[in-house]
Amino acid sequence: MKAIRYLAAALFLLDGILHLYFVTKGPSDPNFVAALAFGIIYFALGVLLILNKKFAFWPGFIIPILPLAYALFTVDFKILDAISITILVCDVLVVICCLILLLNKNRS
Repeated sequence: MKAIRYLAAALFLLDGILHLYFVTKGPSDPNFVAALAFGIIYFALGVLLILNKKFAFWPGFIIPILPLAYALFTVDFKILDAISITILVCDVLVVICCLILLLNKNRS
């Protein structure tokens, strides 16, 4: 389970960095505030998972579902750039990793 936790943490850190890179497009972008907020939250969750804070599993599972649901219902996947696709893939993988960690935590 340690490897899965570290994988989730690394994906959160990568996702946070990619969100903060997305912010460099400038404040004129309509998603500026959301990208900044998610970048900070994801980076913090990655650090919390590295520090083995068990309470980070639930936010790590729930928070990435929000942009995934938004993307599923509103975004045309044909016009996504490589960074956006990478962010969405990281979100899916993080949700799966945190779900595995939560299920394992409930069993023990």
